[in-house]
Amino acid sequence: MNGIKKVVVVVAVVVIAAVFINAVKTTDVAPRTVEANEVDNDSLSLVEDYNVYAIKIPEGINFAGERVPVEDPDVRERLDRELLVNTYWQSNGLLLIKRAHKYFPIIEPILKYHGVPDDFKYLAVIESGLTQAVSPAGATGFWQIMKATAKERGLEVNANVDERYHIQKSTEAACVYLKKAKDRFGTWTMAAAAYNAGNYGMARQLDRQEIEGYYNVLLGEETSRYVFRILAIKEILSNPKGYGFNFDQEDLYTHIPVNEVVVDTAVSSFPKFAKEFGISYKTLKIHNPWLREAHLNNASRKEYIIKIPKQGYYPPLK
Repeated sequence: MNGIKKVVVVVAVVVIAAVFINAVKTTDVAPRTVEANEVDNDSLSLVEDYNVYAIKIPEGINFAGERVPVEDPDVRERLDRELLVNTYWQSNGLLLIKRAHKYFPIIEPILKYHGVPDDFKYLAVIESGLTQAVSPAGATGFWQIMKATAKERGLEVNANVDERYHIQKSTEAACVYLKKAKDRFGTWTMAAAAYNAGNYGMARQLDRQEIEGYYNVLLGEETSRYVFRILAIKEILSNPKGYGFNFDQEDLYTHIPVNEVVVDTAVSSFPKFAKEFGISYKTLKIHNPWLREAHLNNASRKEYIIKIPKQGYYPPLK
């Protein structure tokens, strides 16, 4: 048996060698050595057309009118990091630019009404990407509000309704929180940091380190990057073309006009409710994400305002 195996192996080796020799003899292409630094013309053209540049740090940058001390080398490096990360994350940057065009006109007047600086709209961007996100910890909505905090700020949160998903009402709740943080810590920059770390957590670090000011206190990774992320997003969204983002006006997302319907009774079926207005349940939910179930109990006969998109913006139901 062992002898047979040896014969088979020898025959196989001879056959493979013959095939290899024949291939070498019949080929018309001479073997060619490629140098390590050799690049074909097409690849070279692509390399010449694509360049990655360092970002110039804006010298006059501020947050909510409060100066950023970019002469501090640590501050400068931390800002540089966030500018680089967000400038070269191009797909995400374009999405944020498009969403901002849709949602900033809703957020801006609410901030102004409550006396909160306009720069805080960028806080919502870094919190949620202007989506109805839910964090692993349960923070929800554009402003990433925790359930307990939402109830403290007067938002309704239950199985039927969760107003953390309501853009206008959650923005108002965020304004209340930010104004109280500003009163406590003295600056809007500190109020922004406290939105991430919590008022108690921020106060504890200031006391332990016997220091004042966001740029002077040693904080955890997330909070130490937080304000710099806001600053980077502010810079890019305020001057997108200056950071290499190119688009046409029609590329941007737009807010769809709506009619408001007041409901002060129970609703047994929102899918049926939606059809009465010529829209799908999905479309109803897009404009009213705070409605968390397909029905509304409303035993208290509370008034709710439900938004119905005006005709002509969605295809008619079939």
